[in-house]
Amino acid sequence: MTKSDPNRVIRRLPIVVGGLGAVLLLINRLLTPEITDSQARGDALGVILSAVLFLVGLLWQQVQPRNPETVQLIGKEGFELDPGLPEIVKTELAWASRLLLTNTVTRSLVVVYQGKVILRRGILTEKSTVTPGAILNRVLEKQQPIYLVGLQTYPGKVEFDYLPENTQGVICQPLGKQGAIILAANAPRSYTKQDESWVAGIADKLAVTLEGAISAA
Repeated sequence: MTKSDPNRVIRRLPIVVGGLGAVLLLINRLLTPEITDSQARGDALGVILSAVLFLVGLLWQQVQPRNPETVQLIGKEGFELDPGLPEIVKTELAWASRLLLTNTVTRSLVVVYQGKVILRRGILTEKSTVTPGAILNRVLEKQQPIYLVGLQTYPGKVEFDYLPENTQGVICQPLGKQGAIILAANAPRSYTKQDESWVAGIADKLAVTLEGAISAA
């Protein structure tokens, strides 16, 4: 949902003031029976100031920031969880994926661990396997997340063929050294710094749960 602009009134104020000033100058000119040279110069200056205010207001309207345009991701809504996982891991993955889908712009996500897809949720495609490409391998190697703000303009987007084909933005977040969570958004440049911190925190918690469950197995 598009958020209302909190500065809308301020942006429109120059237009209102400029228009009001022009109207008052016109009324004053019509009600004055005899125009002196000084009044004519004052009226001319007033008209110029009103025009400047009006133009400033129009410029402020044009530079108003717009929310990124969203698309309807291609695929079907689904929730796939590896049945062989321990119950504690299943619960943790279900909880984390729900939080990400409901509290961020994420519309589809995939969790890969030890080379295997253990979770897919949101808008899903027919392909359920993940072949790590350059980006995902770099995330696993460097243990640093990568955020592709505009996937459709990225030449290597073929790597993410397991996500909806019209995915607009992607975050690859490491899950410790053995896995990663891949999140897909339906709008470019839509993840905020707060979203990225939120994703990192959830990923850290998931990594601890996964490592603990594997050690106990």
